[in-house]
Amino acid sequence: MMQKKNKGSLEVVCGPMFSGKSDELIRRMRRAKIAKQRVIVFKHRIDNRYAVSHVASHDGTTIEAHAVNSVQEIQALVQQGFYDVLGFDEVQFFPSDIVPLICAYVEEGKRVVAAGLDLDFRGEPFGSMPILLAMADTVHKLQAICSICGQEAHFTQRLVNGNPAKYDEPIILVGAQEAYQARCRNCYSIDKLPMPIKDGQKQNCI
Repeated sequence: MMQKKNKGSLEVVCGPMFSGKSDELIRRMRRAKIAKQRVIVFKHRIDNRYAVSHVASHDGTTIEAHAVNSVQEIQALVQQGFYDVLGFDEVQFFPSDIVPLICAYVEEGKRVVAAGLDLDFRGEPFGSMPILLAMADTVHKLQAICSICGQEAHFTQRLVNGNPAKYDEPIILVGAQEAYQARCRNCYSIDKLPMPIKDGQKQNCI
């Protein structure tokens, strides 16, 4: 009787900017390496804030990573090395076909760790993160420190010339402290209420 192959797992690390998501991803990848597991890390090529060939936290911690644009690039790289653990930083930047790819790797027995923003600057679910969060084996939701009042921050505030960005501005704008702050619900500001989609209808949550 053939032994059934064990499936893998999906771990999602999420939170606002400056909450330590990349630090946590890097920590888990390094621990996997210490355990002699074969590790590969991916980032979207659009994220060039600190280094193209590394995932870098805001505190300066880094780990080598492959900057890619498509799932086809990811597949080609994974096939070359037969990896045990796959890490994805800023997974919200990847196209929607990242979800079935991650699910396929989990079915194959791989451990996948995906880190990213759960909410965009509008306060709405970001990209494929809601689906990944729902499908994850474990979720680690981090908080930052509100730059205004010092309380726990769950939101990412985009700034334009020092003022809160407007709701209708482009969702993706790569930046760091010069363009974003972490804020609590009370200090977060947007000119329109966030409108997450539920059952085909938009509903206010703030």
